[in-house]
This record gives sequence, C-alpha cells and structure tokens, in this order.
Amino acid sequence: MGLLVFVRNLLLALCLFLVLGFLYYSAWKLHLLQWEDSKYDRLGFLLKLDSKLPAELATKYANFSEGACKPGYASALMTAIFPRFSKPAPMFLDDSFRKWARIREFVPPFGIKGQDNLIKAILSVTKEYRLTPALDSLRCRRCIIVGNGGVLANKSLGSRIDDYDIVVRLNSAPVKGFEKDVGSKTTLRITYPEGAMQRPEQYERDSLFVLAGFKWQDFKWLKYIVYKERVSWTHNIQREKEFLKKLVKAHVITDLSSGI
Repeated sequence: MGLLVFVRNLLLALCLFLVLGFLYYSAWKLHLLQWEDSKYDRLGFLLKLDSKLPAELATKYANFSEGACKPGYASALMTAIFPRFSKPAPMFLDDSFRKWARIREFVPPFGIKGQDNLIKAILSVTKEYRLTPALDSLRCRRCIIVGNGGVLANKSLGSRIDDYDIVVRLNSAPVKGFEKDVGSKTTLRITYPEGAMQRPEQYERDSLFVLAGFKWQDFKWLKYIVYKERVSWTHNIQREKEFLKKLVKAHVITDLSSGI
C-alpha cells in the first residue's frame, strides 16, 4: 500500500512538472515570435537605426537647411526610434517638483525618492534654477555637449563650438588656455561631487552649475554648498585608493596610469 501511494505521488509530481514545463515553453515561444515580428528590440529601440528619417519627419523638416535649428526635431526623432521615450519632468527641478510623481517613485539616479526635504531646502534659497530669459525666449535652441577626451586637441574647433546657443560641459573639463580647441563659452556645467571643480574661481562667471545626482549623498553635498556649510565628502577617497591598490597588487585590475 505504501509503495502504491509513493508511485501515485511521484506520477502526480511528474505530471505537474510536465504541465509547468509546457506552459513555460509556450510562453517563451510566444514571446520570441512577438519580438521576431516586431520592429523594436528588447529595450524598445528601433532595430534598424540608420540616417534615414521616418517619412513624417522627413516631410516636416524637408525645407530646413543643413545645420539649421529645427524646433522639436530631437524630441520627435527620439520618439520615432524609441517610442517609450517621454519627458517625465522639466529639465531642471523647481519648486513644483512634488507634482512629478513618476520621478518620485525611484531612488537616484533614476528619480528623487527620499530626497524631498533636501531638495526643498536647496530650492528655498536658490534664486535661479532655469535657463536665462534670453535662452528661454528662443523658439529653437542649438545645443552641443563638449566631452573631456583629448580628441579635440589641435582641431581648432573652438569658434564652431561657441557658435551654438547652448554649450554644455562636463565635470572639471578645462576651458582657460584651451579656447582655440574647446571654445570659451559655457552655458551649463553638469557635474557631481567627485567630478566638480573645487574652487569657485574655476567656474565660468556666466555659466549655470547643474548637479547630476547619482546618489542621495550628492543632494546632501549640494545643500552644504548652497548653505555655505562645511563640506563633507560623499566618498572616503583614501580608503577607496587603498582598496584599488589591493586589487592592482592582486592583478585583478591594471593601473595603466600608475596614478593610484
């Protein structure tokens, strides 16, 4: 009798396993077929990314000459190649940030969850947190992002860079002394604590400082700056160096710069 019960339970378990396996396999095949028929990849991007514009965009912007500012073009093209693209919040947080529920659901860097009080304290003493009225009044703005790599060296692109309405620079990218190659104009300087220039005189007088908050400590750091409090670093740099040295010594990583 005991053996019969054991065999019965074994067969029931085997049947259940086969049913679950069949359901899993069917769901996987259905998902695979859907993606095979789709024009988009798993992330939602258009599979065939090329220089050709979608027909509706090509018609709309057909009369614009090359290099001309095209109102709404970047947003429209982004939506065409990535339909999930949307504008979840303004470019800069202002005192209406509590209304933007979507970014309040995620922790940094994807949102501002848990940072409400810090952001409110920062904005309460911040006079300006948007582009200048002159730039805001432009119907269309041509923007350029200048990276920090040495690829610009000896290219003499400074005047072309300065020709853009908005020039964005990252972290502590130098300008003074390199104007011929990188330009002299800075509209926005986007940074985070570890990449920021440490002396106020290093920043361009007419530029806008923009914090890209990757972690909650970044917002706390900005509050120290705004309230002119003693700055506490968000990382223990010395301990990080010691950790990296151990990895180099153990041949886990290689220090190509010999700077650690």
